[in-house]
Amino acid sequence: MPATPDISARDLLAFYLEAGVDCALSDEPLNRLSEEQTAEEKPALKPALFRNANPAPARAVAEPAPAPDLAIATARELAPQAKSLEELHALLEKFDGCTLKSTATRLVFADGNPKAKIMFVGEAPGREEDLEGLPFVGASGKLLDLILKAIGLDRTSVYIANIIPWRPPGNRDPSPQETQICLPFIKRQIELVGPDILVCLGKPSSQAVLELKDGIMKTRGKWHDYDIGSRKIRAMATFHPAYLLRQPIYKRLTWQDFRAIKKALAQAGAD
Repeated sequence: MPATPDISARDLLAFYLEAGVDCALSDEPLNRLSEEQTAEEKPALKPALFRNANPAPARAVAEPAPAPDLAIATARELAPQAKSLEELHALLEKFDGCTLKSTATRLVFADGNPKAKIMFVGEAPGREEDLEGLPFVGASGKLLDLILKAIGLDRTSVYIANIIPWRPPGNRDPSPQETQICLPFIKRQIELVGPDILVCLGKPSSQAVLELKDGIMKTRGKWHDYDIGSRKIRAMATFHPAYLLRQPIYKRLTWQDFRAIKKALAQAGAD
């Protein structure tokens, strides 16, 4: 039998990182194959979707996943109850219907000016966003900042959020169920901000929020009406900055979209 090669700690960590494991869920290692942990020692598992008590630490042992239909129904019932962004933030802090909360470091709610005339919505936080608690602060966020600067905007004049406020493990794509569970909250967030213009960054955001069926290549750069309850606002889908980092050839099309956005903002300011 050939000898097992020695593997250094550096090699093992590199393997974990390539596999998408880039954070620990607890301070101490847990042997899930051990039978020594008795029933008394195991934490009690409560499948509650919404709690009035202070939420458990984000890196606590994950609880059993609630039924998606129940979680979606609960989210749809709770989201409209928020009368302000502060109340919506508090609701999300207490909401336990999405299992992503149990593996994320913190809630990533929003960044920017809540009174802005334009709002951007992405899909989900990444590693940097999870650590800082703010959306679009990684490489794609830096590119978004440059694009905004090119049309005379910055984080003080826009409002930025994601459909999913918790980072999926390993930066995987959110499941359709996770998206539907979180969707009522981002829709309520849009209503509370009440921007004149809504920009969905990427295919997942445009399909979930604007309910567009086609891919981003066909839908980008086109204006749509989006109903926020009190009125209809203009909405557009464009490429996600993360996609542009992988496919820089589409920056030219993105520039066309943002020129149209700049023109629409000027028109909204003149009204």
